[in-house]
Amino acid sequence: MQVEEKKQPKKENPIPGVKKSKRIIKHIVVHCSATKEGMDFSAEDIDRWHKNRGWSGIGYNWVVRNDARGTIETGRDVDRIPAHVKGINRSSLGICYIGGLDQNGDPKDTRTDIQKHQLRSLLKDLRKIYPEAEISGHNQWSSKACPCFDCKIEYSQI
Repeated sequence: MQVEEKKQPKKENPIPGVKKSKRIIKHIVVHCSATKEGMDFSAEDIDRWHKNRGWSGIGYNWVVRNDARGTIETGRDVDRIPAHVKGINRSSLGICYIGGLDQNGDPKDTRTDIQKHQLRSLLKDLRKIYPEAEISGHNQWSSKACPCFDCKIEYSQI
């Protein structure tokens, strides 16, 4: 007698780089790239920009691109201390969405619907791993407009 194996449904690929850090994570901070609306850049581009500023590489852990899929790319590994908010880097993770400026270069929430969806998905996955971590925007830690929206309100239910 042959036993028919049940086929397991294919699981979607997990978001790249989402794993438990060896560091204690107290904060998850959302940023914008401070680039004009409609433009798209990659984690590799930001890595180059940050190296040009004299840093060791990209300061963010993830980048949400402004492409048709809202591609989430991995930046700095979660086990390495990121460089994105002075004073809390050791205990934080950083996410950057591409955008944040209008065509005149003024601060604006330029997230597309797909970027909003992808950011929320990433934050939900991170919340499962770091349930006590506070989700905030860069503007809650500095006088910058970044990420150009209120993360506390938008993500209060995550």
